[in-house]
Amino acid sequence: MGLCIVALALLLSACGTTKVQPGYYRVQSGDTLTQIARKQGTTVSNLVRWNRLPNSNTIEVGQMLRVEPPAGQARTSKSSKSASKPTGSSRASSSAGKRRTAPPGAISLVWPAQGKVTRGYDGGGSNGIVISNSSGTPVVASASGTVAYSGSGLRGYGHLVIVKHNASFLSIYAHNRKLLVKEGQSVKQGQKIAEMGNSDSKQVGLYFELRYNGQAVDPAGNLPPR
Repeated sequence: MGLCIVALALLLSACGTTKVQPGYYRVQSGDTLTQIARKQGTTVSNLVRWNRLPNSNTIEVGQMLRVEPPAGQARTSKSSKSASKPTGSSRASSSAGKRRTAPPGAISLVWPAQGKVTRGYDGGGSNGIVISNSSGTPVVASASGTVAYSGSGLRGYGHLVIVKHNASFLSIYAHNRKLLVKEGQSVKQGQKIAEMGNSDSKQVGLYFELRYNGQAVDPAGNLPPR
């Protein structure tokens, strides 16, 4: 579907649905750890340590990074030799190319639409799933929450709805024919929020994505079996 995760991260920042807490920074397109460390007056080593990053060269757009030391941890001086070890030079990527899952039972979902899953999550080229059916098929909220975005201002998503479920989870519904909810509206699980379509897409189908703490995760583990 060629969906742009970078655009999604910018959207979430713009609409204010997930405010950045003091002491944290949201990774933007093109960021490197070195650049972030310089902006925040700290070191790459600190960022790696505070965020327990397995690889100092891999960060993702939309990822939340701690830029202040946790309670009880000291800040390493910028002149520290250890700061030169991690290069932190790789720019933020929109995907790490691996399957991510949310904690089992962390959220209970219902299928957002009836139809056949024609594209699955792979953590690389596809950070969500595509459910295909006929135009006008009801699209429902996979879980209760608040509509964080409803519109067509993001190229590649078509008519898009984003529902924020809690502090950790949000779900994305793209390529709809018609939107039935407005920003700020509360929705219940199973409530109709849109009609399936092919806006900004060659084929009729719903692109559905689940995000946990800012990262796309495989929704299969939280959806009921079919």
